[in-house]
Amino acid sequence: MSVPLTPELLLRGYAAGIFPMAESRRAAEVFWVDPKRRGILPLDKFHISRSLRRSIRRGDYTIRTDSDFAGVVAACAERPDTWISKPILEAYLGLFAAGQAHSLEVWAGDALVGGVYGVTLGAAFFGESMFSRRTDASKIALAYLVDRLRRAGFTLFDTQFLTPHLASLGAIEISRAAYRARLSEALAGRGDFDAPGPPPQPSEILQRISQTS
Repeated sequence: MSVPLTPELLLRGYAAGIFPMAESRRAAEVFWVDPKRRGILPLDKFHISRSLRRSIRRGDYTIRTDSDFAGVVAACAERPDTWISKPILEAYLGLFAAGQAHSLEVWAGDALVGGVYGVTLGAAFFGESMFSRRTDASKIALAYLVDRLRRAGFTLFDTQFLTPHLASLGAIEISRAAYRARLSEALAGRGDFDAPGPPPQPSEILQRISQTS
């Protein structure tokens, strides 16, 4: 008999350096992943392309945090092949209710057009998934998320795997041993996702990230 995926079990898994996945949205079983090579996004190396800079500067969007966590997770699971099953969805909703999971959302009027969600533990943010229903929406979400994490005291942004999309934004791949060392340091620290308060203006985001990237 499999062990139920509870919020408590999730946090123990993240603290140990592993994370859960499912074979498909209909899968009842969940398995744990411990990659030999781990993707991370250094918070001082986020890359903003010229096109993304224009999209951010345009400002035709609203940034919100934690206003529709369930909507973000559901949107991330909309793709044909997804690892977000019902047990995983329910476990993350439990983590959100406990204040250990968060979403950063991009809105166009009343429409949720992009976002990212993840888990916080110590000074580590474990990015789970992101989605985009409009050009550059997920990239805009990541730019605002990186800025928030830096100002909130986080030191590790775990992306699990390195994809071409994430690599174009500055993400890198490190060994399992190197990741565990960074994770240990982050778990000893403390980040507060809510500390920065309301999202900053586009000009502030561009200025701060340009100074560090």
